[in-house]
Amino acid sequence: MKAMTFARAVLVLSLATVAGLGAKRVATRNVAQMADAATRFLASLPGEQRARASFAFDAAERLRFHFIPTETFARQGVTIAEMGLADRERAHVLLRTGLSQRGYMTATQIMETEGILRLLEGGRGQFARDPQEYYVSVFGTPTTSGTWGWRFEGHHLSLQFTVVEGAITVSSPTFLAANPAEVPEGPRRGMRALARQEDAGRALLGALDAEQRQAAIFQDVAPRDVVARVALDIDPLAPIGVAAGAMTPAQRELLMEIVHAYTDVMADEIAVLRLATVQQAGIENIRFAWAGGTKRAELSYFRVQGPTFLIELTNTMNDPNHIHSGWRDFGAEFGRDVLAAHMREDH
Repeated sequence: MKAMTFARAVLVLSLATVAGLGAKRVATRNVAQMADAATRFLASLPGEQRARASFAFDAAERLRFHFIPTETFARQGVTIAEMGLADRERAHVLLRTGLSQRGYMTATQIMETEGILRLLEGGRGQFARDPQEYYVSVFGTPTTSGTWGWRFEGHHLSLQFTVVEGAITVSSPTFLAANPAEVPEGPRRGMRALARQEDAGRALLGALDAEQRQAAIFQDVAPRDVVARVALDIDPLAPIGVAAGAMTPAQRELLMEIVHAYTDVMADEIAVLRLATVQQAGIENIRFAWAGGTKRAELSYFRVQGPTFLIELTNTMNDPNHIHSGWRDFGAEFGRDVLAAHMREDH
C-alpha cells in the first residue's frame, strides 16, 4: 500500500508539472528508448523483412487498425512468428518501451490466450490462433528529434505510438481484448488478462446507491460489441450514465481506478500525458454508464467517457467469457491534433 501511495504521489506531481507546461511539448524519456529499440529492431531484420516492416510516416497503412483476427483483417508488417529468436527479443524490447511492466504482462497474456483458445477449440476453428501472429510495423525513421511511429498488433491487441518532433508520444487508439476472458481449464486455469479493467467497472457499479445505479444503467441488454467500433474518427457517445460530479469522493476514487486501469498499461510518462489530458478536461465531467446484467455470469457492458476520451468494455460473447475493450481519444488519435498544430505553427 505504501508503494502504491508513493507511486500515486509521484504521478500527481508529474501531472501538475505537465499541466503547468500547458500547450508546450512535453519531452519524454521513453522517446529515446523507443527510437533506440526501433532502430535496433529494424537493423537486425533480414532485408526482405525490414522492407515489409518499414513504411513512410504518411503511409495510409499507419491509420489502419483493428483487433479482429488477421484472417478477417489483412495486416502488414512482420510477424513475431517469422522472426529469428534475436529479432523476437528486439521486438519485445520495443514493445516494452511503450508499456509499463503491468501493461507488458497484460499484452503477453492477451497473446498467450490465442494458444489457449486454439487448444480449447481443438484446432477445429477457422482461425490460426497463433500466439506469435502479431505484427510489428515502423512508420518513418526512428529518431529522438523527428516525427515517426510504430505499431504492435494482432488479434485482440492493437497498440500504436506516435512521436512528434521527438517530444510527444501519442498512444491511441488502444485495444485490449481476451478470449477466454477467464481461462476455464488447464495449467493457466483462472488467468484473466483483463481482470483489473473488468473488476474496476464492477466495483464502481456495486458502490453506487439506488438512485445513482438507476442513472448509470441505461439499458437492460448489453451492446453486442464496443459501440465506437474501429472508426478512425469517432465522436463522443451520448452523455448518459452518472456523472463524477454527482459521486461521493470514494466513488470518484473507484471511477478513477477504471481510468488508471487503462492508463497504467502505458509507460509511466505516457500515462502521465494521458492523465494530464483527463484532468485538464475536468474529472467532474466524466460519466459512467452500464448496460446488461450486473453479475459476472451475465452479458454486460460499461463505458467511462470524459470530454476527451472514451473507455468501453464489453463481455457479451461465449456465455460470456470474451472481452472486447478499448481506449479512444476524441480528435487526437495518431497524433493528428499535434501534427495539425505543428503545421499551423510552422507554416
